[in-house]
Amino acid sequence: MTFNIERLRNIGISAHIDSGKTTLTERMLFYTKKIHVMHEVKGKDGVGATMDSMELERERGITIASAATNVTWNGCDINIIDTPGHVDFTIEVERALRVLDGAVLVLCAVGGVQSQSLTVDRQLKRYNVPRIIFINKCDRIGADPLKVLPQIRDRLGLNAVLLQYPIGLEAAFEGVVDLVAMKSLYFDGENGERVRSEQIPASCAAQAQAYRHEMLESLSMVSDALAEAYLDGRETEELIWNAVREGTIAQKVAPVLVGSAYKNKGIQPLLDAIVRCLPSPAERINTALDRACNEQQVTLACDAARPAVALVFKIDDGRYGQLSYIRMYQGKIEKGTEVTNSRTGKPIRIGRLVRMHADSMEDIDEASAGDIVALFGADCISGDTLCGDGIEYTMTSMHVPEPVVSLALTPSDRKSADAVAKAINRFTKEDPTFRSYVDPESRQIIIKGMGELHLDVYIERMRREYGAQVSTGAPQVAFRETISETVTFDYTHKKQTGGAGQFGRVAGILEPYHEGDYLFVDEIRGGAIPEEYITSCDKGFRACLEKGSLIGFPIVGVKVTINDGAYHPVDSSDNAFQAAAIGAFRQAYARARPHILEPIMTVAVECPPEFLGTVLSSLNQRRGMIVSTTEDTHFVRIEATVPLVEMFGYASVLRSITQGKAGFSMEFARYARVPVSLEEKLKEEYERKEQSR
Repeated sequence: MTFNIERLRNIGISAHIDSGKTTLTERMLFYTKKIHVMHEVKGKDGVGATMDSMELERERGITIASAATNVTWNGCDINIIDTPGHVDFTIEVERALRVLDGAVLVLCAVGGVQSQSLTVDRQLKRYNVPRIIFINKCDRIGADPLKVLPQIRDRLGLNAVLLQYPIGLEAAFEGVVDLVAMKSLYFDGENGERVRSEQIPASCAAQAQAYRHEMLESLSMVSDALAEAYLDGRETEELIWNAVREGTIAQKVAPVLVGSAYKNKGIQPLLDAIVRCLPSPAERINTALDRACNEQQVTLACDAARPAVALVFKIDDGRYGQLSYIRMYQGKIEKGTEVTNSRTGKPIRIGRLVRMHADSMEDIDEASAGDIVALFGADCISGDTLCGDGIEYTMTSMHVPEPVVSLALTPSDRKSADAVAKAINRFTKEDPTFRSYVDPESRQIIIKGMGELHLDVYIERMRREYGAQVSTGAPQVAFRETISETVTFDYTHKKQTGGAGQFGRVAGILEPYHEGDYLFVDEIRGGAIPEEYITSCDKGFRACLEKGSLIGFPIVGVKVTINDGAYHPVDSSDNAFQAAAIGAFRQAYARARPHILEPIMTVAVECPPEFLGTVLSSLNQRRGMIVSTTEDTHFVRIEATVPLVEMFGYASVLRSITQGKAGFSMEFARYARVPVSLEEKLKEEYERKEQSR
């Protein structure tokens, strides 16, 4: 069979947690005949959804790792990646969107645009990914997709164009009106597999007509051909769909469809819209940097005859070896051929090439431009570029957020220590937001991640998959130190112990810097410090930033300017000037009124209106600043900024005070100064810890 790239779609399913992404993907797999039985996320039969292949995912009813699959619909091949909704696993969404050509943004008909919806939308915009919006859960109490439309426009800044009007809502949700064809669609059969088309019911004909006019007016702004036809009253379905496709790919419109994945309604029209509206790989512009030509930007072509270029976007280091997920951007690779890792320059032989379906795989002989596949045994890491035929291209990698929570691990015995080492080696390779190191003073293993749930999942996986028995210490927040005043320094490092000595003098200014973590400025004139020792000074200052004197955390937000110094023709050296810079920084830092910074989180809580006062009180007790409250009939959304140190254990507190009816999500916002009382307490704790050593 001839491969047709125009009939290929690479899409992701993204949304706020619990919006129904995995349930929607399960229905897509069923209607495209990829699976023959549908299961629920928390199925009573104990099976769980297909894409939640990890045991932990099925138990908790959440997606932890993104999973890839492929289906065929109306002669079009669709690669689908189901991504997590929880902010702790945001890297899974990030790297999936990096390689996708389109996305389905799922919103809840009750919750509307929620906190993680905003994060996902920012990620889509970062990678310039066109999207279709599917308003799910129209069968739930309080569902109103028409109220979600203004939220999409106001909060996401998207030109939302409604393509379907719901027939009934909540328990009375029956089907949808197709505003393009002006007919109603019902989903019959035990699993909604039969789509029945009828006349629009009289009860919603007027509303459907009004929304159709609104749709045509919005699309006329995108397509001149449709605008002309609309004015003459001769618009056709083909013209409308062409305008929707043109506007979606150009990201001038966001088509909106409605339905209920759980009740099996509205999925087939969504699949039609994916094929009709989202771009093929050939319609996307992808670039790389040519390392052989001073990293000049080159445009990649979706042409199988060109040299191969592929990006490794995810690593899964399982029991059968390393599985590397790759997206082909140019050329093709075949089993048995060689490609080069542009980062290491080493050749990689393509041994086994597979197409993924959740945790199962199908062997294939080749992969062409536009494909998302996986290969075994490749020596590479996430973000590597694989090239063929002697080219040296490298692609820009994905944005990786910094971890904000750390935890101390203590293995119970030697066997567990070995198991923990193996687990950490695997997890850090797979997940760029999971970091680990051994504290040089306490000798404890410290793991860092995006939140409590993130670290909790990895500890549970250590126990289950590696049999490691570990105990954990209290989560440690990633504090920072900085300065608040500008001071001058003048320090001379002099050492004479017989033979060649050490001499270096450094003078300059230490001041607060609000545009980054560190800036080094060289204002030496007249050779007071020779050129070769300027970098030595920079190294010395950088070394001081790793650990501050207040509580031992990294120092940020400092600008160091050196403007004077002295050297000795014999005794000056690289080490001497590094030591002089260290001494100068320590001398100045103590006088620059240093203080402690703490991570501040953006917290979004959703709860029934009767618990509003209780939740606001609980946030205020945690030094929270309320940003906004949005009230609806059935729930209230509260947005606040709260210090991370105050948020530990909040999940159980929130469940307790709202009878389990509220939920929250949080993500890192910024660093801010800690209150004086907490600063003193942190300093005292650090001093006690240092003295005990």
